[in-house]
Amino acid sequence: MPAICRSIKNNTMTKYTLPHFGQISIQNLEEYYDVNIDFKGNEIQLDLNFENTSIDATQLDKVKNFLENIEKFDTQNKTYIIEDYHDQDGDTVKSYIELHLEEIEQDQLKKLVNFDDSTIRPEQQLLKKLELVRVGFYPDSEDNFAILDYSIGQDLTDYLVVINTDENGQLDYMAMES
Repeated sequence: MPAICRSIKNNTMTKYTLPHFGQISIQNLEEYYDVNIDFKGNEIQLDLNFENTSIDATQLDKVKNFLENIEKFDTQNKTYIIEDYHDQDGDTVKSYIELHLEEIEQDQLKKLVNFDDSTIRPEQQLLKKLELVRVGFYPDSEDNFAILDYSIGQDLTDYLVVINTDENGQLDYMAMES
């Protein structure tokens, strides 16, 4: 086979198409890719982060699977968030909620919390307002595969409830970060 044909053939073999990101060259990766998408009526950021300049396609298959199932993983994470809030030993979500109820003026929180509603506590109302704002993928990292950030509103706060998962969406750990 002439060199030019071999080069074209090899070039097409090194492309991988990911939902939302399009084609990525698996033999010549950039360090960072990002895109914003509509998710349940809100704009969220998706980003890909690579430590190396090449990756095996099977790792990108895991990213593709995760991207195709973001809604399922979001639902699962909301369960983790609620469980952490109700767990006596869990402090991440409680700390996040309490911080915002204490530090943000009621006037600013009125968009999220009806302080006059005696049937549901402000903490519970704010808990329901945590929404996915970012999913970061680290397919060649040994520490994290996906990091999902949740916020009550990025216009109100820089603090996030951050959920680290494996490629199957299973919780590794949860933290509050800013």
